[in-house]
This record gives sequence, C-alpha cells and structure tokens, in this order.
Amino acid sequence: MNHTYENVPDNVFTQFHPHPLLKENHMSLDLRGLNPAPVTPFTVDGDIDFAAIQRLGSWLGSIEGVKSLTVLGHAGEGTFLTASEQQDVIRAFVDSTEGRVPVIAGITGEGNKVAAEEAQRAVEAGAQAGLIYPSHGWLRFGYQDGAPQTRYKAIYEESGLPEILFQYPDNTKATYNLDTQLEIAGQEGVFATKNGVRNMRRWYTEIPALRAAHPDLQILSCHDEYLLPTAFDVDGFLVGYGNIAPEALLELLEAGKNQDYAKAREVHERLLPVTKNVYHRGSHMEGTVALKLGLISRGILDHATVRPPLLPLTKAAEEEIARAFKDANIGAVNIPV
Repeated sequence: MNHTYENVPDNVFTQFHPHPLLKENHMSLDLRGLNPAPVTPFTVDGDIDFAAIQRLGSWLGSIEGVKSLTVLGHAGEGTFLTASEQQDVIRAFVDSTEGRVPVIAGITGEGNKVAAEEAQRAVEAGAQAGLIYPSHGWLRFGYQDGAPQTRYKAIYEESGLPEILFQYPDNTKATYNLDTQLEIAGQEGVFATKNGVRNMRRWYTEIPALRAAHPDLQILSCHDEYLLPTAFDVDGFLVGYGNIAPEALLELLEAGKNQDYAKAREVHERLLPVTKNVYHRGSHMEGTVALKLGLISRGILDHATVRPPLLPLTKAAEEEIARAFKDANIGAVNIPV
C-alpha cells in the first residue's frame, strides 16, 4: 500500500530529529568521578515528592567530585513511572542541580522505536545523556547477535541523546559478549560504559580489551556490593550507592586512582556494615528500599515510600540499616533551605 501525507503537519517529520547540540557535545561529558543514581522520592500517597527531589538533587549536585546524576534507573524505580512522570522527574532533578552537573536518564523501553521515543522525551525534559538498558525480554530469552547494536543506533539517530553502554550481570541472558560490547562502544554517540558484569574473570579480560579498542571510552563500575575490586580499573562509579555515601565513595575512587590499596581497603571496611545491610539482601531490588531508608538516616527523606510492586522492608530491617549507618559513622547532612 502506498501512503500519502498531504494532510500531515510538517512538524511530524521533525519532532524526532536529533538535537544538534547533544550530537556535537556528547564527547565533552566527563563522568570521571562519582555518578550517583538517585532514588525517586514519593509522598506517603505515592505521588512524586518534588520537595524531596530538590533536597536530594541539590545535596548530591553540590558535592565536589560528583559528575552527574543518573535518574530513572533501578534505584529510581523508573519503570514504575508513567511517561509524563518520567519527564517530571528529569525536570525536577535538572532544576535541583541548577546546572552544576548533567542529568542522565535511564532509557528502558522494550522496543527500539519505544526506546527512541522515550529518549526524545528525556531530551525534551533536559537530560544530557542516556543510560541504555537492554530490552528486558532478553533477560529471559537472550538476544540475537547484532540486535543490541540496532537499539543503540536507533536511539541515537532518533534523539541525538549521547549514550552509555550498560553491561548487565553475567548471570543474566541480557549480558553482552565482548564482541557486542566492542561494536556498541564503537558506534556514534556512545561515550561511556557502565559495567556490572559481576564476574571478575570477564572483568579482567573485557575491561582491558575495551580500553585497548576504545581509549576514550569512559569506564564506570556499577558493582555496588563489590566496589573494592573494581575501583583500581575504572574512571568512575555510576551507582545507587552514591545516594547514601557519596563522600566515602569519592575517597574510594581517589584511592583506586592512586593505586592505594591500603586506603581503599580501609574505606571498604568502614562501609561494610552499610554495604551488607543495603546490598547483601535476598533481592537487589530490596536495595532500592534500603537506599531510601539510608536517606532517612542522612536526613534527606522523612520516609521510605516505594511504588508497588516494591514492598516496604520489615521493621527489623529498618532498625538494622539505621544501626549500620551509625556503625559506619555516616550521619545526617545539613542542607541549606
């Protein structure tokens, strides 16, 4: 069937063209440091809590060494939000930082076209880069060779949003083999990789290969529960952990940069009570709830409301997390009103 478009408005064909400034400036984004992935605070009624976003974003964005905020990820319950809510969250975090650091959006839509439109909405809301999640059907069924590359290509061509390659854990079917990573890293628009492979045999093989093939690619670890062994090989961390202990994680990064194992080990041991109580749980998703409980200890949130299907943790877990923060000597912060 031949289609004619005489009655279609002109802007239909331009609305998804890449933003030229994004395409020109993607290589200038510097994530070499700490990149927290903030939670999305909710009111007790389950709506977005914009006042809490202001407190959280303004605090994180004011810390020297924090290079970006990555919103709408697992920690941010991004897939539990409507499309309009996702844009609202991006805008709120952009406003909270007053331009001090870029805001990166998690792009999670299942198909290429869906994800590309999600990326365009993120651009319109003020995101300066996108963390590209795998199509989540791949978690169960795996991916066809070459399919991930088309996802990154379609998103960038349609939105112009600079992209971060997201490597999923080795125990999922959505983890990319080395050839796939190398090809994606070489595509136009891809400037960094967030690696969470959680298999050190692969880490010690694949990270050097990525660096050799793409020297300008920024390597970011997202091993929240295993940061110590990756701190010596990376340019930065992109982690939910950055919500609750940015100061200590910056110390760990600095120690890794200086190849100072003794200092890195000291920070690791200091944080271990918190690491255990936030990330050594039955499900990594419980860590999202635990992050919000941690932000209560830090004086940022008043409560840990999450959006279903996430569930609250037990009262005993709440007490354990609060005690862990005391044991790690991580207290409340003062946020200017």
